[in-house]
Amino acid sequence: MKVTFLLNGETVEVETPATQTLLDWLRGTRGLTGTKEGCNEGDCGACSVIVTDETSKRALNACILFMPQLHGKSVRTVEGIAGPNGEMHPVQSAMVDHHGSQCGFCTPGFIASMAAGHANGRTDHDDMLAGNLCRCTGYAPIIRAAKAAESDPVPVWMNEGQAPIAPAPFAPETLDALCAWYAANPDATVIAGATDVGLWVTKQLRQLDNVVFLNRCRDLQQITETNDTITFGAGVTMVDVHKTLKTYHPSYAEMVRRYGSEQVRGAATIGGNIANGSPIGDNPPALIALGATLHLRHGEATRSIPLQDFFIAYGKQDRAKGELVTGVTIPKSAPALRVYKLSKRFDQDISAVCGAFNVTVSGGKVQAAVIAFGGMAGTPVRAAAVENALIGMPWTNETVQAALPAFTQDYTPMTDMRASAAYRLEAAQNMLLRYFAELSGQATSVLEVQP
Repeated sequence: MKVTFLLNGETVEVETPATQTLLDWLRGTRGLTGTKEGCNEGDCGACSVIVTDETSKRALNACILFMPQLHGKSVRTVEGIAGPNGEMHPVQSAMVDHHGSQCGFCTPGFIASMAAGHANGRTDHDDMLAGNLCRCTGYAPIIRAAKAAESDPVPVWMNEGQAPIAPAPFAPETLDALCAWYAANPDATVIAGATDVGLWVTKQLRQLDNVVFLNRCRDLQQITETNDTITFGAGVTMVDVHKTLKTYHPSYAEMVRRYGSEQVRGAATIGGNIANGSPIGDNPPALIALGATLHLRHGEATRSIPLQDFFIAYGKQDRAKGELVTGVTIPKSAPALRVYKLSKRFDQDISAVCGAFNVTVSGGKVQAAVIAFGGMAGTPVRAAAVENALIGMPWTNETVQAALPAFTQDYTPMTDMRASAAYRLEAAQNMLLRYFAELSGQATSVLEVQP
């Protein structure tokens, strides 16, 4: 595949295999070894680079970023963050002044993330840098450096455009072209953000020969609002999903803030997360609790189904070969929605249990209840027995306590490295108790409750 992009301000044209990662190309072919390989799975941030297109400037993980995803974009590595005459970027100067570099291995990734955040006027440094791990545990001076550079102007050399390109057959630019191609190539691998598919290549060493990339399909990157609903195109990244959710569904948004890292959220798409069908995916429980509608297309034929019906069994979804997830619609209003994520690490970790609750109470009684979990079964699934134990009953602690045994009717969770079955079951029950407590006005957030 022929890929054209800007690298540190210079146009490059590369003939590349479909699944060659940017990290491998930078280090092995281009000789730019400032970008480091740490985990090689998008977890540590040592490989962070800045990727710019017509809509955004974001720090992304080069280790799970395939070269064709860069077509028409701009990339800056740590070697290109200083000015053309050697002028230091403000975040570089601040890192020197505040002694932010220790062994130095993670520093290039930190610099890339900090420079991207600086360009975007970010001041939430703890969130912005959560995806960059320092093995020397030197976070305090790094955060001080990021804060010190906040008010400095963005250097002019950081404001580049994109390389002029020709249309690429491997990255259709319209939904019509994409769906026609996919219907004709139903066994192809569809790649959106590559935050999962990237691991197929880097960890499982899988060979993906016939692929198509969604990142240039602008039709899939739209967020459409009506008076009552929001529709996210399947290609909307989790960064942009988060921005919208903060206004309408703050509890869901808070879970998304812990969804991977800034680098992962900048690449991962809401449609890719759904289509992947992971039993521990964090989006589906929240979307099911919201009563989301999923949109699909095969060639020119379209259909819409309740999202909860999409997941059939482990690794199996209601999606035909050559059929594409195109978007998901949710209501704007769901004041009782709460989403709770339990993981070993607070930030940037896969859930052991993710629970979503949406209970409607009127006249002191439960009129409706939608409760869904990830991590409890082979698919994201509703807690039907628990819901039935609540509906029609007074919304009281006694009712909630009486409903807890029904969890054993709904779920037989597995035991794995993240949690035992017993732990998962008790955690799910405790999440319902937490939900009742929170709706009763009690402080329940670990960010608020003090020992």
